[in-house]
Amino acid sequence: MSKKKRIAQPEQCHCGSGAEYAACCGSYIGGDRPAESAERLMRSRYSGFVVRDESYLLQTWHPDTRPRRVRMDPAQQWLGLSIRATEAGGVEDGTGTVEFVARYRIDGKGHRLHEISRFEKIDGRWYYLDGQHL
Repeated sequence: MSKKKRIAQPEQCHCGSGAEYAACCGSYIGGDRPAESAERLMRSRYSGFVVRDESYLLQTWHPDTRPRRVRMDPAQQWLGLSIRATEAGGVEDGTGTVEFVARYRIDGKGHRLHEISRFEKIDGRWYYLDGQHL
């Protein structure tokens, strides 16, 4: 009896786009290209939390509001991202907002982070400015 080889499937992106991670948020986190919109930056930052890339999260945080470090709970497991609404934040815009819900679990208990995030473009690059928790 011969064994069939399993063909590795490309990893789907954590941001929920349905695209392959390497071609989606992985290309932003890996430094291949900057996010072209506020929503793309929001999605890539979510993926940055999933893969625990503190460096990427700090690099994409607005210099006026950037913390010294990002604290991550090793027990936190990210479960999914839902974009509720966007306002501006496109290629031609200088600011934008993204409303989202991110679901996660800590020690078996489910949680939701519902936020309206503000973004600003500086020298052609988008940055997370701050957010209002809902």
